[in-house]
Amino acid sequence: MFEISVRSHFSAAHRLVGHEGACAHLHGHNWEVEVFVAGERLNSIGVLVDFRHVKTALQEVLGSLDHRDLNALSDLGAANPTSENLARHLFESLSARLNRPGIHVVRVRVSETPGTSASYHAGPPDR
Repeated sequence: MFEISVRSHFSAAHRLVGHEGACAHLHGHNWEVEVFVAGERLNSIGVLVDFRHVKTALQEVLGSLDHRDLNALSDLGAANPTSENLARHLFESLSARLNRPGIHVVRVRVSETPGTSASYHAGPPDR
């Protein structure tokens, strides 16, 4: 199995509804995001998927979040904008853009502060 990853970042604000602490108040982060794409076969030039293709998809998705109040975004639905829920949202959005036979988004990792992260991944893809 081959796996590639692409990292990027965006800035946004959020507050955690129901949190008993400072995170209940509106605050911001410089979020780091890493998407992992995997597959078993390389193309004719030895590439799983062009990094540029993954970067473009990631930038499209992050563009809708950058410099926004995540609590106000309908894209996240009613979910509290935790790192965990954000990782799931990004996983689903990127999977819709990047998955094709033999190539799948396998994990998205989100970090809101240095040294902390949350990931979302699905079970093995159907073959």
